[in-house]
Amino acid sequence: MTDQNSTMASKPKFIDTSNLRGDIYGGLTAGVVALPLAIAFGVASEAGPSAGLWGAIIVGFLASFFGGTGSQVTGPTGPMVVVFAGVFVGLSGNLPLIFAAVVLAGIIQILFGVLRLGQYIRLVPYPVISGFMSGIGIIIISLQTSSLLGHKPDGNGTIAALKAIPGAIADPNWAALAIGVVTLLTIFLWPAKFGKIIPGALAALIFGTLLSLMLKGAPLLGDIPKGLPDFIIPNINLETFSIVGTAALTLALLGAIDSLLTSLVADNMTKTRHDSNKELIGQGIGNAVAGMFGAIPSAGATMRTVINIRTGGQTKLSGMIHSLFLLAVVLILAPVASKIPLAALAGILIKVGYDIVDVDYFKKAHKGPRWDLILMVIVVLLTVFVDLIQAVAVGVVLASLAFLKRMADDQLGAIKDSKVRSISDEESELMANAQGRVAMFDFGGPLSFSASADLGYQIRQSITDKTSAIVLDFEHVPFLDVTAAKALETVACDAKEAGRTLFISNMQPDLRKVLSGLGVDHCLPDNTEFGSRIEALKAAIAGLSNTKEATA
Repeated sequence: MTDQNSTMASKPKFIDTSNLRGDIYGGLTAGVVALPLAIAFGVASEAGPSAGLWGAIIVGFLASFFGGTGSQVTGPTGPMVVVFAGVFVGLSGNLPLIFAAVVLAGIIQILFGVLRLGQYIRLVPYPVISGFMSGIGIIIISLQTSSLLGHKPDGNGTIAALKAIPGAIADPNWAALAIGVVTLLTIFLWPAKFGKIIPGALAALIFGTLLSLMLKGAPLLGDIPKGLPDFIIPNINLETFSIVGTAALTLALLGAIDSLLTSLVADNMTKTRHDSNKELIGQGIGNAVAGMFGAIPSAGATMRTVINIRTGGQTKLSGMIHSLFLLAVVLILAPVASKIPLAALAGILIKVGYDIVDVDYFKKAHKGPRWDLILMVIVVLLTVFVDLIQAVAVGVVLASLAFLKRMADDQLGAIKDSKVRSISDEESELMANAQGRVAMFDFGGPLSFSASADLGYQIRQSITDKTSAIVLDFEHVPFLDVTAAKALETVACDAKEAGRTLFISNMQPDLRKVLSGLGVDHCLPDNTEFGSRIEALKAAIAGLSNTKEATA
């Protein structure tokens, strides 16, 4: 009975109230920070401020309740809003279709979690993440610059926004510009000690709004619907499925990457470990429900999560309290929000865009590997001028190819230079006595297609006419693929045709099974395989002596 009780006591609670005071304070603080951002992101998404607020409320609550990162705060984020705005425009403002994409995105995220794909989604190289996020930051700044000057671009997208900036600068709305400048100065210069009481973004919003009461003529936010959102029935059919499905997949992938990256930040700060698959399920449930109520899709928000943790939030209660605070604001203070100037929201979003740009990496990238810098720049350009998901896909592919090339260069380097990585004194002496008639090669790791492409060529280039025996050491080769197996077949058959004896050492049974299963071991000798390299080397040199005696 005692054992059963102790087991039950040790089982973690679904709702942990051990840090109730810290979670309340952290959640309320995160909610205060989230308020201006949710409104601003709602406006930027084209769906309206209430859609931004309800995204933070619905997804924020459900993702915390069902998710796998205790201290994470979920809400509208820059990357998600940029993509969603594109979806909104691409589907011509057709709300049933647009929010069908959001619901489907949530379902796809749930499937990601159920299929346990979370661990793979996180495997994105840092230069790709840096380039992608920096591109998102540049897009946000580009889209909001005209609003800061009191104008709105004629078209949609980054190119249209960039084209509109010169005209907005030439003919600014002076009231809007003054409000925007005050907002930017406030949010950039707000003292950290004051930020513990009133976050900089909220202070900027308050000052900008108060200034708009004195400076007339700046565009305002306008009415925010008070009360609960309307239920939207997603509308999708065979004709629209491909368009909606593509948009949903884009939102799902981006939301998953965005959320799991924030989860990693939370782990580092709290010294805990999140459940990535459970987190994806929680995010998916939140987005699927949000789409049914006309709310914009959301993801784990890094800045709000960091603020939550720093002010005491540790468990999922903090994220839920953040959403409940926003719910109270929507139900009570919606009429007040209608007086907020758009220039103030633009200033807040420009600061968000600046924070997303990886300025620190830009400053130091030239001191790191040249290829990583080139990769980051490519991803930035693709993100800004082409497509976000294509940018990530191209970046991952290029990074993977570069990694495979580095592995291949490392593995083939020793072969090209006729060097063995770690050779004993006894082996060195035996090789010296062989006087170039024995060539010995080892491999630095798994033999994959990247390292196998030039394997036969490099070995042929590394041996001379007087070489009569070749030793291949497989001690560090745990597996090989079909390309590597075919390359070894070429090496073995070349040696056989040239009258050279091939000696094998340290080949694991699984490797031999692959070779025999593919039928590529027909040129390998039957009696020249040894359990250690020194044995293979001694046998090769003994074979040289036998050849000498037979010749004599």
